[in-house]
Amino acid sequence: MAFSGKYELDCQENYEEFLEALGFSNAKTDFKVITEVIQEGDNFTWSQIIPNWTWSNKFTIGKECELEDMKRSKFMATATMEEGKISVPFPQYHFTAEISGEKLIITCTIPGEKGVTMKRINKRI
Repeated sequence: MAFSGKYELDCQENYEEFLEALGFSNAKTDFKVITEVIQEGDNFTWSQIIPNWTWSNKFTIGKECELEDMKRSKFMATATMEEGKISVPFPQYHFTAEISGEKLIITCTIPGEKGVTMKRINKRI
């Protein structure tokens, strides 16, 4: 499956501004971030791994499910896939992810006044 694999953060844009807009102004941002994706058809397990912290969600494309945000708050959402991009409406931002060659590109956009778009490019390891 196209998304399955482990990815290491290669570069990022506006990550600190994104975290600040979410209320994580004191968050440390110099960690080696690993993203692990397990894709079995339309079923996904998506994990972000940094030292002493792992954040993981399971979802099925097209089905409403319970997810957890970075603050560990639970919410209901439906993940969709269009033109090879996964899209998930988190309560505070909109998440998209796509594969380009051996790269996993993640974009998160906070709408409105705090309007910040964060982009992370991760290389397959």
